[in-house]
Amino acid sequence: MGMFTMRKPRGFRHEYIYVDERKEKLQKIEETAKRELGMLPPKEFNPEDIRGKFVEGTTYLKRRKESGRKPLSYGAMFVAIVVLLYILHYLITGEFTL
Repeated sequence: MGMFTMRKPRGFRHEYIYVDERKEKLQKIEETAKRELGMLPPKEFNPEDIRGKFVEGTTYLKRRKESGRKPLSYGAMFVAIVVLLYILHYLITGEFTL
């Protein structure tokens, strides 16, 4: 419904040119393996390391995050409730007017 939705501008999405994600992932795997073997000191706790892990672990949340789709807006829910109440009123009283 165009009446309740404000269109948001397209978000800025920067594609990195000089970054090799595969190389970074390999370095991260090597670092965790060295930490497990005891060659490096244990890493300190950082809350940023666990952020987003739950979303990555579930497929439906991952799909929702990638699509950017939100469930329902409050305006759409309000209109749906009003329509359902109007239908209920019609079924009980048999009249189209309120």
